Amino acid sequence: MPDMDIQQNQGGCHCGAVRFRVRLSDGLRTARRCNCSFCRMRGAIAVSAPLDGLTILRGADALTIYRFGTGTAVHHFCRYCGIYTHHRRRSNPDELGVNVACLDGISPFDFAEVAILDGQNHESDGGAGGVAGMLCHVSAAASG
Repeated sequence: MPDMDIQQNQGGCHCGAVRFRVRLSDGLRTARRCNCSFCRMRGAIAVSAPLDGLTILRGADALTIYRFGTGTAVHHFCRYCGIYTHHRRRSNPDELGVNVACLDGISPFDFAEVAILDGQNHESDGGAGGVAGMLCHVSAAASG
């Protein structure tokens, strides 16, 4: 299990073109997935950081963005390896979501359970939002 109290970390994309430092809002406790059409296909686990909590150390020019739907969420990707690094959140535009798989020393498979937020029924669209379910990971060694 990862250290949930971690507040600051460095990370980057797969090819190394993008490197960043991030100050997390509440350590890894905000880990979540989303079931909206985009996040469902992207498959990342994200954690929260304040807007001023992310500093690009290298490769700002390697980042490209993608927006869809309302355009509120701004998703950042490395233009070379295609890895999603972070996004400005739709549900809280004053926060970033950061891909935990991009954080040094942290794997999405370190989490036994991750909440899945109901982005298909987003509050901004008149839906109920909230938690749609839980994603659980059991290692082969533990199930053995």
